[in-house]
This record gives sequence, structure tokens and C-alpha cells, in this order.
Amino acid sequence: MDWTEFPTLNSLRAFSAVAETMSFTHAAASLNVTHAAVSQQVKALENRISLTLVERKGKAITLTKEGKSLAHDLARGFITIHDGVKALQHATTMSSVQITMPPAFASGYLMPRIGDFQREHPEITLMLNPTVDVLELSPGGIDIAIRYGDGFVPGMDVTPLLITDMVVVGARELINGIEINDLSMLCELPWLQELGSNDTNEWMERQEIAPDKPMNITYMPGSLIMDAVRRGHGLTFTARSFVNKDIQAGLLVELFSEADFGGYYIVTRPGALRAPVLSFANWLKRQTSTNEFN
Repeated sequence: MDWTEFPTLNSLRAFSAVAETMSFTHAAASLNVTHAAVSQQVKALENRISLTLVERKGKAITLTKEGKSLAHDLARGFITIHDGVKALQHATTMSSVQITMPPAFASGYLMPRIGDFQREHPEITLMLNPTVDVLELSPGGIDIAIRYGDGFVPGMDVTPLLITDMVVVGARELINGIEINDLSMLCELPWLQELGSNDTNEWMERQEIAPDKPMNITYMPGSLIMDAVRRGHGLTFTARSFVNKDIQAGLLVELFSEADFGGYYIVTRPGALRAPVLSFANWLKRQTSTNEFN
């Protein structure tokens, strides 16, 4: 289509409103513009196509034969456009929200609270993808990523969600009878670590701990780690927010705390968010404002 020869949409819309209401005044009101603006747009359309579309007879108006033909075609066209936009808006509003996050975050933070979101928004379907892989956010794909780190994600909108101390914890029965007066002694105990991550070794490097022999580290999905820790199968390095209740209840022992090392952030694409995506993001942020973590 050669758009350079096409009349302006404003002029077509103005004429269609006049044909529908058979009144310049009523057309102007429906378009929220002035009577003069509608008259000018219709005259510009007539000049563009070199045809008379509207005839004025005193205060009344009538459509010419050409005007009736164009009005009929425009009505069909605008109805098709209207229906198409409405259908797209409905599909966009009701589509699922796809979220990616570390498995440890999913099991330690999100899943205990997800029922609250489902009760609040039964019309929204969530598609959760717990993974240590950094997945790309794209239209029609991942809508929200929950990521751990320093909050720097180039080209994305980043909102702090959960800034918490990181701790080394173990079950009381695992630690019972062991007097730990040096962090290097932790190397003698079994450790549990999320598949695909290197948190334990990175923590030891920061603390300048150098094991003198290979450590006993078991790698497993993040969703299984805390159950294994509670059963006394090993130590783990995790967010205090995920284990604070267990520590306070005496089920887990805190062996080390690292303050303000990092946090969890909500990552989204720049620009306006779809309504269900915004609802989920706002719900997430409310969780940290209404719950005690440290």
C-alpha cells in the first residue's frame, strides 16, 4: 500500500463520525474535538480525494452517493480494527506470566507465599521456571526474572526485592558436640550446594579459607537443599530470610553471617508492563514490606 496517497486517519475518522451521527456537532463531541476541527478534517478529505462527501442543507446535512459508499466501507473497517484491538488486549491481559528465578529462591521464599497470590489473583496463570541459568527476557517469553547479585543488569529495569544477610547454617544434630572456633573447621563438615552454582567455593575464597584436602560437597537441585540441611546431611550457604524461622526455632545453627553481600532483584524489560505482570511484580514487592525477614 502506498501510504503517501492515503488520506489521514484523522480525516477518515472525522468523516466516519459525521456519517454515523449525521451531525458535525455530535461528531465533534464523540471525538472530543471542536466542531471546526471536524469540519476542517472532512473538507481536507474531500479535497484529497476530489469528491464531495457531505452536502449541507441549512442546518441539516446529507451524504452524497460517494459519501454513503465511503461511510459504509469505513464503518466495516473501523469495526474490524476495533474488534482486533479488543481481542489483542484481552489475550494480552489474560495470558500467563512467565517467571524465572533461582531454585533456592523458589523453594525458600516464593512457594510458601504463592497461595496468597493465587487467592488474590485467580484470573492470572503463573508459569514458574526455577533454574540457575540466566534466561533472556523477551516478548512472548520470560516476563520477570528474579536474580541474585548486586542489582546491575544492563538494559533492564531492576527493582530491589529482598536485601538480606547470607549465612552458613547446619542442623543442630550435625553441629552438636563440635566446637567450631575457626572457619577453616567448616571444611571438615559435609556441604550441600545448588547444581550449577559455586556459592560455597566463592564464599570460602572471600573468607580466605583454603581447604587442605578435597571437601565433601554434594550438589543437588536448590529445591531439595533445605530439607536435606534440616535432616543433618550438610551445611549450606543461603539467604537468612529463607532460614530465619528455623534458626529462631533452634532447628538450625547459624555458623557465619555475611551482611549486605547481595540481594534478590526483580528484573523486567524497559517500558510499560502488561497488567498481570505488573500485578505479580507489585505483589512480590508487598511481600517484603509486610513480612519480617531478618
